[in-house]
Amino acid sequence: MVVDHERLVGAVAGLFAGYGIPPGRAALAAHALCHGDLTGPASHGVANLTRLYLPLLTEGRVDPAAVPRTVADLGACAVVDARRALGLWAAAEAMDDAVERARRHGIGLVVVRGATHFGCAGFHAVRAAAHGMIGLVASNCGGQRIARPPHGALPLLGTNPLGVAAPALDGHPFVLDMSTTTVPTGRIRTAARRGERLPEGWLEDAAGRPVTDPAAFDRGTAYLRWLGGDPDTGAYKGFGLGLVVELLAAVLPGAAVGPAPAALTGDGRPHGRDDDIGFLLLAIAPETLRPEGDFTGAARDVFRTLLDCPPLDPHTPVRYPGWWEAERARTRWRTGIPLEAAVHAELVDLGLDLPAQDPTAAEPAAAEPAPVEPAPAEPASAGPEVAEPVAVEPSAPEPPVVEPAAVREGAA
Repeated sequence: MVVDHERLVGAVAGLFAGYGIPPGRAALAAHALCHGDLTGPASHGVANLTRLYLPLLTEGRVDPAAVPRTVADLGACAVVDARRALGLWAAAEAMDDAVERARRHGIGLVVVRGATHFGCAGFHAVRAAAHGMIGLVASNCGGQRIARPPHGALPLLGTNPLGVAAPALDGHPFVLDMSTTTVPTGRIRTAARRGERLPEGWLEDAAGRPVTDPAAFDRGTAYLRWLGGDPDTGAYKGFGLGLVVELLAAVLPGAAVGPAPAALTGDGRPHGRDDDIGFLLLAIAPETLRPEGDFTGAARDVFRTLLDCPPLDPHTPVRYPGWWEAERARTRWRTGIPLEAAVHAELVDLGLDLPAQDPTAAEPAAAEPAPVEPAPAEPASAGPEVAEPVAVEPSAPEPPVVEPAAVREGAA
């Protein structure tokens, strides 16, 4: 099934507004959510509406009317209490705040507590790149525990995503968007939904043996593995990065953490809730820090050199993180967003008006994923009647993966 991108964003924005989220922020949240569908792959995007975001709203774990409060403001940096605001828009506004601080000080840092799931880290990081800055985003998973430390018997951490973005080649910003586990949970659930087996190395059982059945994860009988695989092949790198995210994004602002004493009373199965999540959003303005330099030109040379590297296989050219996502976005803006039939049916059942386009216009599935998804939740009822679609400003053609900032409401 293929649907128009702007129509999808408008329909999702209307759905969020129907839950009481102010229209401007509902539109920003819709852009953040649909960014996963725009840039790929299918594990991030509107497939998470009924599984994650609507349950958060119907269970009262997200306050649709929340207004984040600045707890401390030191000029270049700030601490914010999100007050259970929907993370999709709250993280975007926090990055916009960091960008404005960087304009004045060369660097802007905003750390957030009391937050909820923010979707793709890359969506928020690339907002800084759209202003010629370097953006860094990190999020822990609140009190959720689904990954065990190397040699540990109890899960203590979540996927703890990390995103970095910077200007690169025109229309193709550098966007590193990653979980610190081998894959995010969304990739596992997508495979389960499609009836596919997993590659060895994504999940392991209680004894550390490979698990290839994706359904084992939600049964609580399998755990995510860290980047690097086994302890003797580099698992401490992924685990260490996960701890870096936990320190910077959660311990620093005072959010909930996975490795809390209560975690030691578990029965060894994944447990905990992804509430009171912590974020870190950092913007660095190279031209402010070094006005005599040419950061943009130097970065362009770096990434052009990477693309000019001779490939081992002419059919597999060298590309950097963010390139394929930009290519997908360019195509999908033109031809529409491919959705699985089951996901499209879920959206229609929610009352969204999303007529399918000619599927022959859609591009073939790209092979280069860059998903991030920190947290699961159990499904709940669909909620209130859907509001009319919210009008959203059309996305500018350049850069392809940057959503327009004009739809946000109340940003700094």
